[in-house]
Amino acid sequence: MARPREFDESAVLDAAVLCFWKQGYEATSVRDLVEHTGIAAASLYNAFGDKRALYEKALDHYVEDSIADRIRRCKSLPPLRAIEAFFEEIVKRSLDDRARKGCMLVNAALDVAPHDPAFRKVVAKTLVGIEGFFQARVRAGQADGTIARTLPAGTLAQNLLGVLMGIRVLARVRPERALLEGIAAAALAHLRIGVAESKLEGLLVRKEEGGSVRLDGSGAPAPPTPLVSSPRSSERPRRYGLSVPGLRAGVKRRL
Repeated sequence: MARPREFDESAVLDAAVLCFWKQGYEATSVRDLVEHTGIAAASLYNAFGDKRALYEKALDHYVEDSIADRIRRCKSLPPLRAIEAFFEEIVKRSLDDRARKGCMLVNAALDVAPHDPAFRKVVAKTLVGIEGFFQARVRAGQADGTIARTLPAGTLAQNLLGVLMGIRVLARVRPERALLEGIAAAALAHLRIGVAESKLEGLLVRKEEGGSVRLDGSGAPAPPTPLVSSPRSSERPRRYGLSVPGLRAGVKRRL
């Protein structure tokens, strides 16, 4: 009969995460893990296997407690707000990271995955999950009109994933608020580009179909355009109104 473990597995994984996260996989020795976890080497091997197996379990633990948890919380928000909140938290965590550890998943993508096909699949699977979260939120926002349809949801999600990776890498060498917030703000602004134009096109369609459209975008009837005399003929009055290009320019100024 196997003896019950005399340690909290979750607490040991927390300690292993901090060790690998701070030092990286290659620079972390079994002795380091013993010191950080407080567990003898033999017990670590019996419970988790070798160093590589422990690293994989630690990475899974990190992803579940950090990335997956953030996605679950953000999913409950409206589409655009979900993406905004995700990046707000990323920037905050990056700025609060005084040890400049970065993101353990991104570190694994840079340090371990290129040399280990099995880990490459583990990292890629998690990145696909993050991209899937972005794509689902973008698609929902495009459906409710809060996110632009200028690009497909998949393309915008790929861009957001690239911005996320860039922020996490850049924060390790330049953890500057203005820099990180500026990068995130530009990506989020791109989601909104085209929303005003979509509203404009709706107004133009109504105008071209013979409806009255106010420049404030309301459905109330526009006031009648006054009749004025033609500069070339005082006998034939001419109605001066906004042409479609003129309406487009006026609505753009207003939006």
